[in-house]
Amino acid sequence: MSLVSGPGVGGVRGGGEELVLHVEKHVKYIQSLDKRKDELEYWLTEHLRLNGVYWGLTALHLLGHPDALPRAETIEFVLSCQHDSGGFGAAPGHDAHMLYTVSAVQILATVDALDDLEQRGNGGKRMVGMYIANLQDKETGTFAGDEWGETDTRFLYGALNALSLLHLTELVDVPKAIRYVLSCANLDGGYGSSPGAETHAGQIFTCVATLTITGQLHLVDKERLGGWLSERQLKNGGLNGRPEKVEDVCYSWWAVSSLAMIGKTDWIDRDKLTEFILKCQDPESGGLADRPGDMVDVFHTCFGIAGLSLLKYPGLEEVDPA
Repeated sequence: MSLVSGPGVGGVRGGGEELVLHVEKHVKYIQSLDKRKDELEYWLTEHLRLNGVYWGLTALHLLGHPDALPRAETIEFVLSCQHDSGGFGAAPGHDAHMLYTVSAVQILATVDALDDLEQRGNGGKRMVGMYIANLQDKETGTFAGDEWGETDTRFLYGALNALSLLHLTELVDVPKAIRYVLSCANLDGGYGSSPGAETHAGQIFTCVATLTITGQLHLVDKERLGGWLSERQLKNGGLNGRPEKVEDVCYSWWAVSSLAMIGKTDWIDRDKLTEFILKCQDPESGGLADRPGDMVDVFHTCFGIAGLSLLKYPGLEEVDPA
């Protein structure tokens, strides 16, 4: 799956066009992404290849076209990215990392291929679980991204997400991980990447989703958090990730998923956000951009469509906000 941007540009051409989701165009756009190997950007983005497969596959499933990518080839590619440690790299030959390992597990779960991991992967599901478990900081409860030790609530959420899909959460200290998430809470109701770090919509998602997965959502200050998240909506209907920043269609997922988990999606103008997301489409070639006028890419295509699913857009499969 290529992370190449374009060639399409988000935005309705001319005037008077009805704002609808161009499902077939988006399916064809995603299918075309792995056919652009003659472009330099295809190879410059190899470090995101496995993530790209997950984003494209997720978008296709939400669009109701789960078989639009070849299942067998998808499974083979994912397994080719695994290391002897059990972790996965972004592509064959790339170092293993938590984020790529999470994407690998999510892809295999999505295409109902966790049995392939058990039977054909290096050491089966438990080896993957041990790779993740060995990245937990035994003192603080958080997780590193890889052997070099960088920590972030993204990695903590990813660990609990993947382990829950593998039914192996017993391999880690879940209570200590929960305590670490709570230590990242701020007075504004949000969460940062580490204790004392600035509140950000993306980090809020990782923390709230972790608490949801572990059955601890009651620990969230839902009123205060809902207020902060609802203030992310701008006049054009789009959402930003923190104050004084521009809108980006990806926050239709990062912010709205958190609002969905705490039952506050009615605290934003859902119709205006839907209109904003639809305006980010390229209605001719497919794909979504971060905002109208910019080039489309698979990352924003995935999270724009996921945002529409959260907003109950007609015809889309329902997405789990966690």
